[in-house]
Amino acid sequence: APTKQAYVPPHLRNQRASSSSNAPASSNDRVGQSSFTNVSQLPGPRFDYGNNRYVGGGHGRSGGGGGGWPNRGGRGPRDLEVNPFANGADAEIEQAFEAQENTGLNFDAYEDIPVETSGKDVPPPVITFAEIDLGDALNLNIQRCKYVKPTPVQRYAIPISLAGRDLMACAQTGSGKTAAFCFPIISGIMRGPPPMRPRGARSAVYPLALILAPTRELSMQIHDEARKFAYQTNVRVVVVYGGAPINQQLYELQRGVDILVATPGRLVDLLERAKVSLQAIRYLALDEADRMLDMGFEPQIRKIVEQMDMPARGERQTLLFSATFPKEIQRMAADFLSNYIFLAVGRVGSSTDLIVQRVEYVLESDKRSHLMDLLHAQRENDIVGNQSLTLVFVETKKGADSLENWLYHNGFPATTIHGDRTQQEREIALRSFKTGKTPILVATDVAARGLDIPHVSHVINFDLPNDIDDYVHRIGRTGRAGKTGLATAFFNDNNTSLAKPLADLMHEANQEVPDWLTRYASRASYGNRSRRGGGGGGGGGGGGY
Repeated sequence: APTKQAYVPPHLRNQRASSSSNAPASSNDRVGQSSFTNVSQLPGPRFDYGNNRYVGGGHGRSGGGGGGWPNRGGRGPRDLEVNPFANGADAEIEQAFEAQENTGLNFDAYEDIPVETSGKDVPPPVITFAEIDLGDALNLNIQRCKYVKPTPVQRYAIPISLAGRDLMACAQTGSGKTAAFCFPIISGIMRGPPPMRPRGARSAVYPLALILAPTRELSMQIHDEARKFAYQTNVRVVVVYGGAPINQQLYELQRGVDILVATPGRLVDLLERAKVSLQAIRYLALDEADRMLDMGFEPQIRKIVEQMDMPARGERQTLLFSATFPKEIQRMAADFLSNYIFLAVGRVGSSTDLIVQRVEYVLESDKRSHLMDLLHAQRENDIVGNQSLTLVFVETKKGADSLENWLYHNGFPATTIHGDRTQQEREIALRSFKTGKTPILVATDVAARGLDIPHVSHVINFDLPNDIDDYVHRIGRTGRAGKTGLATAFFNDNNTSLAKPLADLMHEANQEVPDWLTRYASRASYGNRSRRGGGGGGGGGGGGY
């Protein structure tokens, strides 16, 4: 069915018609004709490849079969590949795949989510993964991950990407965005020409795809998912991020890299050291682009894309994902993307109605006792008497540590994640939370964006943020993958600036809005200039994340 062509972003209006999308794959592709664009037809820099020899394999190698590169030490492409799931036993591999979030997806909950596209010659969406030939090995990994059928963002984004088009996608958290850009990139590298170094290359590595993410945790999460998707495809994924020793990351890079997942700061460091070159980039993906701008990374991102020998727009394929679409993101899309398609899944910047939202008026002095009541009730209502995974957001680092300590001494195992914790401490905390060892995670906003933490039942805004977009991203940690979730917010007179946007958001998501919140919102709409900003001091001092 034709897609609703409703919203046209300002920078796409009155745009001159540009050249049509790339031609379909050539007939010499071993996997046969499909909707996939032959990467060798993409424009881009042409290197004098010298004597860097590709061993075996060939173009269109379905399933990633055959072939390896001398700079990988001549290892067998599959036999010696590190298993990202287990220790090598097939049963353990399957068990690891079983843990994927798509197990038990409530796909029916997605059916009513509105989807809008705009742009020239938008490829039609797909209904099933079987409609797209991504390659045997990738298809097998999709099956192992129990991906029954595509989520809305995947239904639209994957065909758009496979057609070689640039994409600006706005989608709610928990909607399957990682797979939406990883599948086409992995498939494209599998089918594309063999990667080779330009003549005269020294110690630098030349990735074919770059995925930028704002935080260490999100970059590691993308890396872990991409490695599973790329298992036995001959596509090697490496992650680099700040806050960890660089030597181990350099070692991993020198072993070979096709897809590089990176945070902006660490990547700039490696580029300036000439350890990484972007000259061979065919695919650029930016995940949580609005968050990267919020964190002040725009100068680094522009340096990476515009000043470090990356092929220009139109000579690479660019996929930009963002939960919101402010003017800064519009400008970035206009600068980085060429003849792109705009995709909006759900209302841009909205919350999903799969999340039951409750707002309760709680004085600062009563927040801890009120939290205790919620946690006790939650534990008692659980079928087996366990504590459901609960994410508690506070404003400050000091407040997070203080609340964690208080919870622990009151019989609620908890852990924290914030900017002052070392990388190892953060990884241990996330693992402890995900496994249920410490089912309460107290966090600042460093954990609010992009982190894929399955099975979070309850998000509690102990301290409300100043900005409604931050609230949306926080509560988006629950209600993921088509499952319902609960979000509770503690509101008081410190949060009056958030009253109107919060009430409006709840109305849009068909939530019950308390009468007292409506009154606060009404006062705010009439210009109560004495109101203080949101956030509150319940978490204690500290500041930042």
